[in-house]
Amino acid sequence: MSKTSGFSMGRRSLMKGAAGVALGATLPAGLLRPAFAATQQITVADPGGPYSPAFRKSFYDPFEKATGIKVVNVAREAEPTAQFKAIVETKSYTWDVCTLTLSARDILMKQNLLEPLNFAAADVPGLMPDSLTSHWMGTDVYSTILGYRADKFASNAPQSWADFWNVEKFPGRRSLRKNPIDTLEQALLADGVPLDQLYPLDVDRAFKALDRIKPHVAVWWTGGAQSSQLIQSGEVDMIALWNARAQAVIDGGAPVKINWNQGLYSIEGWGIPRGNPRADAARQFIKFCADPARQAVFTEVLAYGPTNLDAYKSIPKERAPALPTFEDNLKVMTIAKEDWWGANRAKMNERFNAWILG
Repeated sequence: MSKTSGFSMGRRSLMKGAAGVALGATLPAGLLRPAFAATQQITVADPGGPYSPAFRKSFYDPFEKATGIKVVNVAREAEPTAQFKAIVETKSYTWDVCTLTLSARDILMKQNLLEPLNFAAADVPGLMPDSLTSHWMGTDVYSTILGYRADKFASNAPQSWADFWNVEKFPGRRSLRKNPIDTLEQALLADGVPLDQLYPLDVDRAFKALDRIKPHVAVWWTGGAQSSQLIQSGEVDMIALWNARAQAVIDGGAPVKINWNQGLYSIEGWGIPRGNPRADAARQFIKFCADPARQAVFTEVLAYGPTNLDAYKSIPKERAPALPTFEDNLKVMTIAKEDWWGANRAKMNERFNAWILG
């Protein structure tokens, strides 16, 4: 799964503020402009859409200015693992750096297709847990949350997945994702499983909880654009969806609110194709992207959380609460465990699809 594909449109939360920090104050140590760098170039694959200009402003142009290494960006496929593998096996290296979700990272790691980064957490201070491994560094955080119509629930808003499941106390049209990922977790949370005890998932218990809510789900959505349209139009009154989708609707003026409680977040970041001849420049770039002031800049456009929590020193106070890694939001969520899903995804997809049809 690539949750990022659900954010391909609608992130237009433009904010002005303190993220425009002078470049000289934001450069990580050791990023000096070498005399030979002017002739160097790296190609970075990102998800396209609003990502490209946001990353151009926050990472690509500042890195080029700091080092002389030109950054050319291209849009990758929604699920880049097959293309990534082909690049390594054919040694074509049309990409030097690529954005990867946790699931894509793990697939590529198991196949030994990622180049080591050769820097440690001490070299990039401020990064949140789970955002750095030996072969990958996370730059942005997205979350699945509960969105609801404030005009429908003006005085009695749902505060948990148990409330979402409580059709008597919170009447209204509901929507869940037509996918076991996140949906099984939400069912268990609704059934009383503590957030910190979700994994390994009790699958039988989750499906029993889903049996109870199934008659009350008006729409099972399949794409990010559909999810935002459902809540924006008022076709549904509450919905499980990605936070940036909900934020785009809010920014568009719809009476929608986000409940972060029991949200499930994940991280996206950078990886280098193994054997890449420009790996040293690629590592410089990735390390540069850990800088908190640089990460603060992309939050002006993208409703994602920075992985370097020091970025909040540069993010406007009115913008910060809309981001998943804002302290008050992060402390009521948990990271979705990709290791469990990596081992069980195919089996869960088969069971969920049969259940939907049953």
